[in-house]
Order: sequence, then structure tokens, then C-alpha cells
Amino acid sequence: MPTLFIDPGKFSHEFQLEQALLGDDDVNGKIESWQEIATVWAHLEPVGTSTVLFGEQSLAEVTHRITMRLRNDIKTGMRLRKGQRSFQIITVHDPDETGRYLICRAREEGR
Repeated sequence: MPTLFIDPGKFSHEFQLEQALLGDDDVNGKIESWQEIATVWAHLEPVGTSTVLFGEQSLAEVTHRITMRLRNDIKTGMRLRKGQRSFQIITVHDPDETGRYLICRAREEGR
């Protein structure tokens, strides 16, 4: 597989990497909170939009490609936060299997 050229100079967006923590509430339910585990610099690129049905309501979904230096602790289900915006990580992969970079496909939440 040929080595992919990724310009690290484009990593101009600062993100906070967060993982979900589940706790118990007062009525035997679960409470989800998010814990920041790292700050990463990455390149943010919008990929597409679509409409998904949720119940009887259609919601807009915006997906992004987020490219960063390789980290072994990033997994699907985590999220990246940039100010008030948050991006749920859907997939994570090393584009050329050289152990240099990660590309995450992410869904922007709350838009």
C-alpha cells in the first residue's frame, strides 16, 4: 500500500477528546457524563449531510472527516469537542497503515 501524504500543517483545530462515563442516578437509571482525556490538534473537513428519521421527526445529520496524529486510545463511541460543537466518533482507521495518522468519521451532534 502506498504511503499517503497528509499535511500535518493543516491540523489547525483544537479538540478535546472525551469518553463517556456511566453512573447510577437516584431511581435505578443511568446517567451519562463525559470526561475529557486529552487535547488533540486535527483537520476538520465536512463530508456530507443527510436526513434521518427519528420517530416521526426527520433530523438533519452532518458528517465530518477528522484527521489527526495517531493515538492508540481513540475508539468509536468517544467524542471530540470543539467549543460548543461535539462530534460523535463513528469510525476510526489508519489510512495507510503506517502508524502515523488516524482518520475519524464523525457525526456532529446538536445541529
